[in-house]
Amino acid sequence: MIDSTSVIRTLLRDGRDGVSWEPVTSGESGARVFRSADGSRYAKCVSAPGTTSLEEERDRTDWLHGRGVPGPPVLDWRVSADAACLVTGAVEGIPADRVPARSLDAAWGPIADAVRRLHDLPVRRCPFSRDLTRMFAAARDVVARGAVNPEFLPVEQQTTPPGVLLARLALQLERRLEQEAAETVVCHGDLTLPNIILDPETSAVRGFIDLGRLGRADPHADLALLFATARETWADGARSDAAEDAFARRYGIAVDRDRERFYLHLDPLTWG
Repeated sequence: MIDSTSVIRTLLRDGRDGVSWEPVTSGESGARVFRSADGSRYAKCVSAPGTTSLEEERDRTDWLHGRGVPGPPVLDWRVSADAACLVTGAVEGIPADRVPARSLDAAWGPIADAVRRLHDLPVRRCPFSRDLTRMFAAARDVVARGAVNPEFLPVEQQTTPPGVLLARLALQLERRLEQEAAETVVCHGDLTLPNIILDPETSAVRGFIDLGRLGRADPHADLALLFATARETWADGARSDAAEDAFARRYGIAVDRDRERFYLHLDPLTWG
């Protein structure tokens, strides 16, 4: 965890911007998140080793803004010897994981439309990759370092050694690479409900946030995470299945469940 005093000093620049900040929560890899007192801005701050990763998030967030897909604007980028802070505009609304099931029902169609708009962005114009080769290399690194967080794994896998889990996925790698090559889109990269902000009154999608993994990838890499987190809101399996079928029809895709499961099981091995 980075030192709060150092982060705040970097963020405020000795108060010259006239903005006061409040801590919100801790994030992955020691990141800290702050909100401006008026609620109009957020800042994500990391210690020096995390600067490159946060810089990548900055570039992806800036690239997406203004391309017809809602997301936060980049307002400032601040770096010191021991920390870096990315300041973005706030996306007003409520995270999709914080709404009741009936509200997620109402938002499900707009979410499908927004995801489709994201995935329809011209792939060749996207300068960022989140392709399977990179994801698998990241997973190998995390597993080799013994850095897999078992809490991120599906319950039924939490007692299985991560090396065994990765070896199982490696058996499918050639086939999944072929599928990705045939159907690459611009993916969010971490398309979970908390990263989708909804208008609480209209159920419209106000924006996607936490864009550090945005890039070219198989659409199932996004759909796997979206569906998995939505199932936590729709506890009933039949209801979840029906919702996923409805999403697929509205989006216009034949969901491959084996392919979806592959990405759902790979993702937890890439964090660490």
